[in-house]
Formats: sequence, structure tokens, C-alpha cells
Amino acid sequence: MKKIGRTIVGALLAAAVALTPVIPSSVITGLAIAETPKKLPHVVIVGMGGTITSTAIGREMFQSYGTEKVSISDILSRLKPEISKVADVTVHEVYNISSSATTTKHLYDMSLAIDEQLAKEDVDAVVVNAGTNIMEELAYFADLTVQSDKPVVFTGSMRQSNTFSFDGEANLFNAIRLAASGETACYGSVLMLNDEFFAAREVTKTDALRLDTFDGGRYGALGTVDEDRIRSVRAPGRVKACGQDSWKTPFDLKKVKPEDIAKVEIVYSYAEASGLPITALADAGVKGIVTAGHGAGGISTEQQTARKEAIEKGVLFVSTTRAGSGAVYDTNTPGIIGGADLLPQKARILLQMGLTFSDDQEQIRQWFASIGLPEFNMSDYK
Repeated sequence: MKKIGRTIVGALLAAAVALTPVIPSSVITGLAIAETPKKLPHVVIVGMGGTITSTAIGREMFQSYGTEKVSISDILSRLKPEISKVADVTVHEVYNISSSATTTKHLYDMSLAIDEQLAKEDVDAVVVNAGTNIMEELAYFADLTVQSDKPVVFTGSMRQSNTFSFDGEANLFNAIRLAASGETACYGSVLMLNDEFFAAREVTKTDALRLDTFDGGRYGALGTVDEDRIRSVRAPGRVKACGQDSWKTPFDLKKVKPEDIAKVEIVYSYAEASGLPITALADAGVKGIVTAGHGAGGISTEQQTARKEAIEKGVLFVSTTRAGSGAVYDTNTPGIIGGADLLPQKARILLQMGLTFSDDQEQIRQWFASIGLPEFNMSDYK
């Protein structure tokens, strides 16, 4: 009888449990079983200024700059509350300057600031806002010098912050979204504008005014950001060394002072180009010169003569092409390094780093052949 009673009671209890509505744990507040909010990635914006923090003299005057500036924090505030669903974002403004005012000292401070932020355990990625005129140079400078493999994304805008169709808000939002995703870890620096992101080594500005100005040349974009759909279709060659000491470059700026960075200039070639600029730069003590030659790196006869004399004075040359694509391969010519398909402005930065961190021209040549020319070579894959 007792067994039957217990069976009936058990059945009644089971039925009661089955009929009891299930209350989500998120609704039960104040109890230990309440859901813990998901921790968002922490992204730091390293501010460098640029058009994104500038103003125009009128809302319709996209090319006419005013004197007032806003902070990147002001632009970030326009993204709230939506950005709060993407990342925990803080701001570290280093400078608020234009492209024309930017110096090597500014780039030096920027790179150290990026590394300082990424060294913090609670920081997952960095976004850098900067001027688009030289953003490709800032991005490549960071690509060569930042020692952390956490995501670094450069962005900015083509239109000022108070104009119609200001593109800075969308660019900043998508840059934060890309950085927070972690998809570009070990990529080095990338540049994100107009819903596309590019490798710092290859990206270049192709139009003075259009919003879709940035392009990856023959290699194209690394991927796209379409709302919350981030698609990476290729990666820089250095990702093969992800997680290894060899991923880092030898260009650790913490080991040098900004005044130690070598002086390097660019000389453009054209029909009947004079050799005077090369001679003047060599006499002024410039350590390196990049020639932006025609075709596969050719320079005028007069420039060739001036270059030979400068090499005898200890100046190191890197030969590149003004064509925009195609390579000037190295031929082991004393005093002249082939810059491959690096754009002249990118070859200048690598030559700066090379001359700053070594007095051995053959070591610098090797850096151009490796760091300057990353590729996916799978011939040794096992």
C-alpha cells in the first residue's frame, strides 16, 4: 500500500513539474543562476587626426577645409549606442594633425603608442584614425615596426566631419567591427575604408577626391565588411609565421630614438631628368635614396651618373618603378637594391628602417628580399 502511495505521489509531482512554465535564467534577477553578460572585445582607438576629425567651411564644401577640429572621441560618440554591441571602445589620442604636418617623429610616437596599448592584457585590437593622403605610409610604417600580432586597423575619411555624406562614421564603425572580430590577427597592419580592407604593404590611394580611392593594385583587397558579415579572401604572406618569433620584424623602435631614424628621400625620373637632386641630397648627408624610375626602374643618363657618384660617397639606392605595378628585381648591383613591387613611398620606409637598424648593405638587401617581398611559397610544405 505504501508503495502504491509513493507511486501516485511521484506521478503527481512529475505532472506538476511538467506543467510548470520554464522561466529563462536571464529573467531571474538577483539570483546566482542569472546569465552573465558576454564580454565584448576591447578595442582602443589610437588617434592621429586626419580628415575624419577636420571640418569644412560649409556642409557641401567637401574639398574646402575650415580651421576647427573635433576629437576622435566626438566621432565615436556618434556611433553610440550601436557600437556598444560590437566592442568596448576606448580612445588614446596621440595627435590630431593633418597629413601635411606629419613627420617621422609622429610616426615613431604612433607606433610605440600602438604597441603600448596592445601590450595590455585586456586590449584585443587597435584602430588608428589618420589622414588618407599618407595613410598608406603610416600603415606600412606600423606594419614594419609594431611588435604585437594583435589586429591593427587604419581608417579615416575622405570628407570632413560636418559635411553631407560624411563617410567617417561608417568607416570608423566598420574598422572597429573588423578589429574586434580578430580576423586580421597576424596580418600586420591593414587599412579599412569604403567597406574594404587592404594589406598595408600593397594599398595605395588612387584618387584625390573619390570615396573609393584606396586600392590594392594587382593583388586587390584582403576582404570586405558588409554589416556584421566580415569576409577575408586572402592574407599577407607573413601569417605563415603566426605565433613564431620570426613573425616580428627586427625593427623594434624601443631600441632607437626618433632622431636615429635614417634620412631617406625619393627622386622621380622622367625624360631628360636632371641629376642635380641626387647630387644635392648626397652632399646634404642623406643616407638613402629611392628612385622612382620609368618602366622597370630606368632613370635618365644624367641621373645614372649622379647615382654612381653618390654611391661612391656611401649613399644606398633602392630602385623602384613609377608605373604603379610590376617589379624591379634585385640584381645584386653594389649600392643599388631592387625594390621589387614596393611603391616608392613604401620602399622609402623600409630603407629607413634598414639603414636605422644596420650598417651592412647586404643585410639591408636581404631584408628587402624577405620582409619587403613576402609571399606564399609552399614548396617546402610537408
